[in-house]
Amino acid sequence: MVRKFWLACSFPLVVACHHGDKTELKYVSPPPSQESAASAAPAASAPSADPKALLAVGADMPDVSAVAQDGKTVKLRELKGKPVVVYFYPKDDTPGCTIEAKEIRDLYSELQSRAVVLGVSSDNQDSHQAFATKYQLPFLLLDDSSHTLANAFGVPLSNGYAHRITFVLDGAGKVRKVFPNVDPHGHGAEVLEALKSLS
Repeated sequence: MVRKFWLACSFPLVVACHHGDKTELKYVSPPPSQESAASAAPAASAPSADPKALLAVGADMPDVSAVAQDGKTVKLRELKGKPVVVYFYPKDDTPGCTIEAKEIRDLYSELQSRAVVLGVSSDNQDSHQAFATKYQLPFLLLDDSSHTLANAFGVPLSNGYAHRITFVLDGAGKVRKVFPNVDPHGHGAEVLEALKSLS
């Protein structure tokens, strides 16, 4: 008669085998538990969601609208006929976003002669108004608290804040240039050069 005594442990176990008057002890390994079997099995990789692709060069301007700091609704497709710069930034009145906005402001006379400039963040209209007033920003800032524009342009969000990405569209409403990883320092000049290349 063989009696097996399994314990919930990872070291070898003793099995008592009785043969008539003799008892034999054997050291054996325990059967794998469900937990250890699961840990030994290769882990199934979780399906990773494909990141939303940025609106690509050649794509049409999305048919979306948003309210600017002056209370007016801007419909992007109605801007066709003149190049448009749509620059996404994380948050009003933060260091990097302020540098970027002020550089665009300082070049605005040249930029304005070539394109409509639109800043976009998830801040609301009141926040945009305060930001524009504080730094005398002459261009429109669009309220994207619903993330409608970010989703339409494929701009990723982190904790609800848009990544710093700029799109330059031509007069036909086609994307001509995408800046996917904007450095606020010098970006105004980059945008101006991109607009000059459309001429």
